[in-house]
Amino acid sequence: MYKGIGGSAGIGIGKVMLIVEQSLDFTPKTVSDTDAELQRYRNAVSKFCQNTEQQAEQLKESAGEKEAEIIMGHILMIQDPYMNSEIENSIKGGSCAEQALTDICNMFITVFSSADDELTQQRATDVKDIKNAVLSILLGIEEQNISDAPKGTIIVAKDLTPSMTAGINKDNVVGIITEVGGKTSHSAILARALEIPAVLSVQNITSLLKDGDTVIVDGSDGIAIANPGEDEILNYSEKRNAYLKEKAELAKFIGKATATKDGNSVELVGNIGTPEDANKVLECDGEGIGLFRTEFLFMDRDKTPTEEEQFETYKKVALIMKDKPVIIRTLDVGGDKDIPYLGLSKEDNPFMGFRAVRYCLKNIDLYRTQLRALLRASAYGEIKIMIPLVVDVEELRSVKAIIKELMAELDGESIKYNKDIQVGVMIETPAASLIADILAKEADFFSIGTNDLTGYTMCVDRGNADVAYLYSPFQPAVLRSIKHIIECANRENIMVGMCGEAAADPMLIPLLISFGLNEFSVSATSVLATRKEISKWSKEDADKVASAVMEMDSVAEITTYLQSI
Repeated sequence: MYKGIGGSAGIGIGKVMLIVEQSLDFTPKTVSDTDAELQRYRNAVSKFCQNTEQQAEQLKESAGEKEAEIIMGHILMIQDPYMNSEIENSIKGGSCAEQALTDICNMFITVFSSADDELTQQRATDVKDIKNAVLSILLGIEEQNISDAPKGTIIVAKDLTPSMTAGINKDNVVGIITEVGGKTSHSAILARALEIPAVLSVQNITSLLKDGDTVIVDGSDGIAIANPGEDEILNYSEKRNAYLKEKAELAKFIGKATATKDGNSVELVGNIGTPEDANKVLECDGEGIGLFRTEFLFMDRDKTPTEEEQFETYKKVALIMKDKPVIIRTLDVGGDKDIPYLGLSKEDNPFMGFRAVRYCLKNIDLYRTQLRALLRASAYGEIKIMIPLVVDVEELRSVKAIIKELMAELDGESIKYNKDIQVGVMIETPAASLIADILAKEADFFSIGTNDLTGYTMCVDRGNADVAYLYSPFQPAVLRSIKHIIECANRENIMVGMCGEAAADPMLIPLLISFGLNEFSVSATSVLATRKEISKWSKEDADKVASAVMEMDSVAEITTYLQSI
């Protein structure tokens, strides 16, 4: 049995088709005819764009238009003026096309990989895909054709590139296993769109399996079983049937209101990182946007986005969602999100340093530009503004004062905006939790950021394997903090939501219902399962569970109990 990450749910049983990765090694050299080398690079980019357009057309047929847009985004990225000019300048300086491409792409990969959130990290994967594809063209290497894979095929590869995905016949491929990738990687997104079970990040799997091996792929639990016995095949065949039945059950919740068993309504919304992600939230029957991260607007470029660029982006999301709520978080830079041109100084402890609202309030021109764009876009939908990393009520008051000034400016220019726009805070630190009663008197809403709240409360870097065992939202300290935040919001009659996958955790949901959470903000693909789970609980039953849990004193005791109910 091999353990990985469940990238696409479901169970597939079939025979391995091993994709052998071609070597992209090359010998760097200095070129004297830089004009000829520039043309060679431009020809490779042109061919890459042609190939990508063809792959997008194939993918549109097999998976859908939104999935095709994922790889069309690679064309926009390779044509990005900053990235392209950096590569071409390197060639003009004497580097061969292969070296220039590799150096500049690796620079972007390093920047994006350092981010904490998976959506930003995915941009590193995008750049790597582009680099490898263009490098293959420069080196004259052809990818293995998988379009003729026979029925019952399990694709096994180091990574599932967009071009490979475009060639998959979903009627014949019953499973995918890769050595890299995560739940938000394009490998996972495309596998889910094709409804093919996938297990990602299985170390050395291309060396451990061979063509023709029988394999079970369990994309729900993230495991793969090589050469299973008859009993295992029978067992997993039954699991597959149960999964398909559960999937049919979830379909019954499409179009239904999100409510508890006893009829208490709550909002069920989605988290996004780009305007295009909003379409996925609607496709999955989300009721709005609970968190739109705006950092992507500031990345992959050499200067800050203009007011007009930001306005058009925020307006686009508002129009996509129509009259549904859209909570947009202002720039959360610093910490793990380093954007070179913003000039952030190197800090010994960036998570405790000059970041998020602290940075924005010291860079007023940049912040005013973003807030003004948000105000203008609020004329086109139900936009709400959320301030990250607030630890002091004066920070919220300062932001509200800037917004008031900008409203006066817009009035003077006869520019429309929502005069009643809501301004809320992301509660993600012990400080914010402890003064939640004070913040609730000033804020229009709360959104609990469980990832950072857990990390800061437990003093744990979740990326540190030595202390990761302490990182859990079921820690008594974290649960008490969440309960207190929600109670403070409810006392002041303001909306309180939770963004992050914790809001979709079936074990946490009864506690959140009991505490009085108003809004659950989850990934688009978790919407229906979360709606179903919420519908199972009455307030009375949830209160009984919460009462028992809040008397317990350890994660082990709490999780054992919640798993048993």
